[in-house]
Amino acid sequence: MTETDVVLYLSGHQVTQLLTIDAALASQRAAFTALDDGTADLPGKIMEPSGFDDSVVLAYVARLSADTGAVAKFGSVNPGNAAAGLPTVHAVINALDPVTGRLAAVMDGTAVTTLRTAAASAVAFDALATADSAELGLIGSGTQALAHARAVARVRDLRAVRVWSPTPARRERAAELLAAELGIAAKAVASAEEAVSGLPMVAACTLSSTPVVRGEWLAPGCTVVSVGSFERTRSEVDAEVVRRAAAVVVDDPDTAAGHAGPVVDALRSGLLEAANLIPLGGVLTGRREGRTSPDDIVYYNSVGLGIQDAAAAWAVIDAAREAGLGQAVSDEA
Repeated sequence: MTETDVVLYLSGHQVTQLLTIDAALASQRAAFTALDDGTADLPGKIMEPSGFDDSVVLAYVARLSADTGAVAKFGSVNPGNAAAGLPTVHAVINALDPVTGRLAAVMDGTAVTTLRTAAASAVAFDALATADSAELGLIGSGTQALAHARAVARVRDLRAVRVWSPTPARRERAAELLAAELGIAAKAVASAEEAVSGLPMVAACTLSSTPVVRGEWLAPGCTVVSVGSFERTRSEVDAEVVRRAAAVVVDDPDTAAGHAGPVVDALRSGLLEAANLIPLGGVLTGRREGRTSPDDIVYYNSVGLGIQDAAAAWAVIDAAREAGLGQAVSDEA
């Protein structure tokens, strides 16, 4: 039995061990580059609010390349989990062999989603933020917010973080964790405005349906990343952020136009034209420009794409095979 005959079953802990931050960053650069090159397969995603509670069911399918098989993610977003200190996204990922279509791996999609989302934001910051950006305003204090700080620290010489979320104890705890882990000045602040004002980088990692970042607070040169505005009913930033932005960058223009709350609203009101949405992949390949001046305010809205999961999942599979996980199962068989 070869390693390609073995189905890998990988827990969240194993995924976290196998997908290092650097590997996650590389996977997301590959995902967005392939998307811009037109070499990736990306069907439309399914994201459907539940009629029973405030959860959202999601299903993504994508294929990164000819030598990596199709990947499908099925899961849900459960905003109420945040109050219990639990991840708000839970999912499972299946990956198929690129040649035979046989099941190659089943893995915890929660860990993959956390790591690839934060890594993609860091890739965006690396491409869009000024080179000397060293301070981060963090809106949110949960799993995704912490992952963002860790990932940004890999692409910028991060020296300080301000953290705000509605619950004082949670934002204080997040600041303590980041200070200890990253060795930086991390401070919990009393308002979202204080977390944002005057800083060169802002990451909004919430599930808010109303703006938590306002354009009037932004300093010249600021790069704002929003990962919580992933459906029409969620808008982490207000219209003034979009209005002030010299560039509105998205993971995929067609997907953003249908799902990203602030983008949908701006298109509907005439504040933004679809032709002016800039794909992150285009910035990475040099086909499109993001930041053109040090004083530009740049806004990146991520709704999340299946191609990100496909790239990250195959990075996990490759790492697992290199670690001998598949071979160990084969030997036992």
